Amino acid sequence: MDKEKERPSLRAAALQMVSTPRVADNLATAERLLELAVDSGARLAVLPEYFAIISADAREKVRLRERFGAGPIQDWLARQAARLGLWIVGGTVPLEADVPDKVRNACLVHAPDGRCVARYDKIHLFGLRHGEEVYDEGETIEPGEAVVTVDIEGWTVGLSICYDLRFPELYRAMGLVDLIVLPAAFTWTTGRAHWEVLLRARAIENQCYVLAAAQGGRHEAGRRTWGDSLFVDPWGEVLASLPEGEGVVQGTLRRERLDEVRARLPAWQHRREGSFIRRVYA
Repeated sequence: MDKEKERPSLRAAALQMVSTPRVADNLATAERLLELAVDSGARLAVLPEYFAIISADAREKVRLRERFGAGPIQDWLARQAARLGLWIVGGTVPLEADVPDKVRNACLVHAPDGRCVARYDKIHLFGLRHGEEVYDEGETIEPGEAVVTVDIEGWTVGLSICYDLRFPELYRAMGLVDLIVLPAAFTWTTGRAHWEVLLRARAIENQCYVLAAAQGGRHEAGRRTWGDSLFVDPWGEVLASLPEGEGVVQGTLRRERLDEVRARLPAWQHRREGSFIRRVYA
């Protein structure tokens, strides 16, 4: 029998949080949500972006940065993965950057034995000017350079973070993946306008599952995030969601569903790779 057909389904969960400026409180909340996910049968759990801290002071994450491979947040992720026997996509962790006063906003994947088996550094840095609402991640974050995929129990998983969602070329560069994960902290403004349509588009055009774990609510620091953590199937159907507040969104990756969608509309086979002719008429 074809090994692809033998691959078992995978139960996955997105954890939605409303993180505070206090790391200990946030880790306690994340631990409780991870336990809920495991109790419901999840083998893979995704934490949101900035799960360990959201502060009014953007430089607080720089003060908390860790050396890759050692630090309180990374140690916590490793312990939880080993304790629960769970694959954990660790939202984002502030890691040391080449620039001394910045961080890498890094998504770390821990295996059920606690080992860190993959790292993706956020490539696209968010910037917004919308009236009094102003964001510029480039002030405190150094961008990554590499596209990253990881094998999780035979499923090819592409790693991305929040603002990456707006750049479809990143996902094409991953190749054919089975699941895209997206830890995020979309603002209420941008989430209301674009969140769901972008997530569904990435699922449709890449013919894969998408699991987005969001920050979702009004934070003590004054920020309001959109929430709406989603599990989307390869046809673009939203199978599960959570509009706002803390909680867990779960779904099951099924090989037969991937095969059905890719056979019905074999878009990957229809792609024309290479250079295209560009004509410009005056």
